[in-house]
Amino acid sequence: MANFCDALRDLVNTDPTGKWVFVCDGLNTHKSESLVKYVAEACCLDIDLGVKGKRGILENQKTRREFLHDPSHRIRFVYTPKHCSWMNQIEIWFSIINQKLLKRMGYQSVEELEGSIRRFIEQYNLTAHPFKWTYAGIPLAA
Repeated sequence: MANFCDALRDLVNTDPTGKWVFVCDGLNTHKSESLVKYVAEACCLDIDLGVKGKRGILENQKTRREFLHDPSHRIRFVYTPKHCSWMNQIEIWFSIINQKLLKRMGYQSVEELEGSIRRFIEQYNLTAHPFKWTYAGIPLAA
């Protein structure tokens, strides 16, 4: 959970006074106690957050989610509905990168990996087109 919160903190620090909206799935790390505390601090909200598992904003995931989703906050979160990874277009993009690039290569350093991904994106963007969702409402066979 700290890693997600740390990554958000680093990202927000690139524009510390800007308005941020993050789109996340319902994973518990996206509604964590540390995330609520960070958002309250970063948004200068001097309020009682309560106690995790007992009361207030920190009481449970639902109360934390409502706080993090509050449109009046400078940093807020929008959550995709349950069981709808198809709505999360970045999942499709990560799948493409994984299938066409990462599975086929080995890297000696983070810099080498970063360069490879950047070159892949430049090439991909030459022929990129919007994703078209074609699900017909028929559940997958078990």
